[in-house]
Amino acid sequence: MDISIVIPLFNEAESLPELHAWIKRVMDAHQFSYEVIFIDDGSKDDSWKIIKELHEFDSNVKGIKFRRNYGKSPGLYCGFEKAQGDVVITMDADLQDSPDEIPEFYRMITEDGYDLVSGWKKKRYDPLSKTIPTKLFNATARKFSGIKNLHDFNCGIKAYKKEVIKNIEVYGEMHRYIPFIAKNAGFDNIGEKVVHHQARKYGVTKFGFSRFFNGYLDLLTLWFLSKFGVRPMHFFGLLGSFMFFLGFIAVVILGITKIYHLNSGNPYPLVTDSPYFYLSLTSMIIGCQLFLAGFIGELIARSAPERNNYKIEKNI
Repeated sequence: MDISIVIPLFNEAESLPELHAWIKRVMDAHQFSYEVIFIDDGSKDDSWKIIKELHEFDSNVKGIKFRRNYGKSPGLYCGFEKAQGDVVITMDADLQDSPDEIPEFYRMITEDGYDLVSGWKKKRYDPLSKTIPTKLFNATARKFSGIKNLHDFNCGIKAYKKEVIKNIEVYGEMHRYIPFIAKNAGFDNIGEKVVHHQARKYGVTKFGFSRFFNGYLDLLTLWFLSKFGVRPMHFFGLLGSFMFFLGFIAVVILGITKIYHLNSGNPYPLVTDSPYFYLSLTSMIIGCQLFLAGFIGELIARSAPERNNYKIEKNI
C-alpha cells in the first residue's frame, strides 16, 4: 500500500464528507493505493455515524472510535499502530489542511529520501492572539530540539516513512513534538514543505490558550529525557555537588573568619547570627537532596526493562 492517511478528529461531522471526497479525488487522480483512518476522539456529534457511512461507501475508509475524549496524541498513536502504508500522512479534519499537498509529500519521502516532512503554514488565517504565541513557541522548540530548519512544529499535515511511526511513541500531548521525538529515535533526515493554510469552514477550534503553557512543559520534558533520561545522575548529581560544595566553602569561610577574629581579640558575633550561615546550610541541604534524586533516578533507570532497548537499523 502506498499511503495511509491518519486523521484524528473531535466533533467534525460537517467537514468529514467534504474531506473524504477531496482525498478520494486526489488519490484517484494519482492512482495511489491508500487507506484513510479516521480516529473519532469521543465526539458528541454525528462524526462516528458519518465515518461508518463513508466506510460502507468506500472500503478504503477505516475508523477507530474512542469511548471518551483522550486527545490528539492518543488518536495519532492508535492510528499509527493501524497504518499499513509505506508513507503515512497525518492531517486535521477541519479542512484547514489541503489534501492536494499529499502527492508532493509522498514524493519528498519516496524520492528525496526524507524520514519525515513537516508542513509549514507560512501564511496563516488565524488571529494575532494565536499567530504571535505560535511564532514564539516554534522559536523555542527549534532552540531546544536542535532542528533549525522547521518553522511550524505543530502543523497538522506531516508525512512519515512507515518505519518512523512504528518506532516512536506519541503520548500525552507530545504530538506537537513528533519531529523532536523522531530525531531522538535516530530519524534526523527531517524536511519541511510550505503548505496552503485555509480558513476554518465549519465548527470552532478545539484547542485553548492553555496549550501554549502545556507545550512548553512538554518541551522541557522531552529535552530533559533526551539529554539525561538514561543518566539522571549527570544532571542532578552535578548540580547537587556544585550546590553542596558552594555551601560548604561558604561555611568554611565563616568559620575561618570567626577563628581569625577570636585569635585577634576582636569582638565577633556568633556564626549563627549571620544570614550567610543559613544560606550556606540551605545550599548544602539542597545539594544533598539533588544528589540523592540523581542516585534514585539512576537506580530506576538501571532497573527499567527497556534500558537496553536500542533501535537497530541494520544487521548482517
